[in-house]
This record gives sequence, structure tokens and C-alpha cells, in this order.
Amino acid sequence: MTSHPVKDNCRPSACTLEAMDLRQAAVNWLENTSPANKVAGVKNLNEAWLGGQLALDAAAKLAEPAAIPGRPAKPVLVSPLEVGKRSMRTPEGRAALIHALAHIEFNAINLALDAVWRYADMPAQYYADWLKVAAEEAYHFSLLNGYLQNMGYAYGDFNAHNSLWEMAERTQGDVLARMALVPRTMEARGLDASPPLRNKFVQIGDMDAAGILEIILRDEIGHVAIGNHWFNWLCEQRGLEPIACYEALAKEHHAPAMRKPLNLEARRKAGFTEAELALL
Repeated sequence: MTSHPVKDNCRPSACTLEAMDLRQAAVNWLENTSPANKVAGVKNLNEAWLGGQLALDAAAKLAEPAAIPGRPAKPVLVSPLEVGKRSMRTPEGRAALIHALAHIEFNAINLALDAVWRYADMPAQYYADWLKVAAEEAYHFSLLNGYLQNMGYAYGDFNAHNSLWEMAERTQGDVLARMALVPRTMEARGLDASPPLRNKFVQIGDMDAAGILEIILRDEIGHVAIGNHWFNWLCEQRGLEPIACYEALAKEHHAPAMRKPLNLEARRKAGFTEAELALL
């Protein structure tokens, strides 16, 4: 698809889609601070891309935006140690737990958008993949936020931490490091955590929450698979052995240790090799 010049200060709400480049449009929604607007904007952006309404200039070197990631004033971000316990025994505790998941999904929208705009000279499918991820993360966020609202809460009512975005900042200089340590490390931890958490909601008869977690796990397997695909593609392009490369990147960027038990079935579906699983 041929590229077109992007208008100065062009925003999807004010410009025709044909004037927009996909990567610049991703910046616009990454900067947006309203969860509702971001969710709707990313959905529309993905639909526009699938409908052939957007250009793509993969070679463009875009300037670092001034205010990313765009997020609301709340939740207040604190140390992971200060977030507090989230008990399944009380409605407030369950709401706090769902809020923590909603925060992860909101961050994941921003992470996927960041992967779209930040890294130039990747194949067109790379950008399509991460836009699809952003749209699915937006859907997950809307499900969790809707659940919170049904409980009388909203996103921002509880404190949260910033660990996921901090890893994005540490890996912003290299798409290989980003693929290694965000989707296939930080986000892959969700593959391990989702089934036990889903079972806890089933045990208390909350099938709505359990159903949301099933949707998220299904989609997150695909997201981690996308990370695995592009990590391995980049290793091949650079003549690197994937396992050794991953170990070096994990050490360099201080990746967190794996938490057991691991969801081996989900990790296999997401493209982890038996050799990688053995090391984990």
C-alpha cells in the first residue's frame, strides 16, 4: 500500500482516514488520555486498516511523542508492594482484583500501539499484527471495566503499578528486546495466572468474571504467539540463536523471574518450543 503525507496536527476525529498513516494514527491514540475514547478509537482504527482506508509508511522515522503513554489521572501509580492485597472474600476485594486486570489490559493497549509507531522498517504484517492486538486489548478492557461498573466501581478507583510500561521503556531502543521481554515475558505471565484465577471465580459462582477471563486467555495466547513469531523472525534476520539471545536480553534488561506453575499447554499454543519450556 502506498503512503501519503500526514497532515500537521492531524487527528482521526478531524481528518479523513485517507490522510492518515497507520503509524501516526497509532501515536494519536497512544497519546489519548481517555480510556473510553482510546478504546473506541483503536477499534475504529483497526476497522479502517482492515478496510484498506489507511496508508502505511514503514520506513518513516517518527519523532518521540511528548506525552506517552496517554492515560487518565487515576489510577494513582504506586510501587507493586504498595498496591495491597486483593481478597476474593469480599466484593471490594474482587473489584480490586478485576481493576488490576483492567489496568493490565489498558497498559496492553498502549504497549501494542507503541509497538506499531515506534519501530520502523518492519514488514507490513508486523504493524497489522500489533494493531489487531491493540484492538483485542481494548475489547478486554471494555469487558473488565463494564464488570467493574456493574459492581459500582470504575477504572481508577484503586491504586495500580507501572511495571509493564517500565519494561516497555527499558526496551524501547530495540524491537528485538521489546518482542523478547514484553509479549513473550511480561504478557506470557498472564497465560500462567489466568486459569487459577478463573477457577477461583468459578468456585464462588461468578461465571461472568470467569467468562471474561476465558476470553482474555484465548486472545492472549494469540498475542504471545505474535510476540514469539516476531522475536524468532528478528533472530533469524540478525543471525542470532533464540534461546541464547533471550537469556542475554533478559539479563541485560532485568526481566522478572518466571512464577510457577507454568501453563505449559497455553505456552505451547503460543509458540514456545520444548527447549524453551525446559529452561523455564
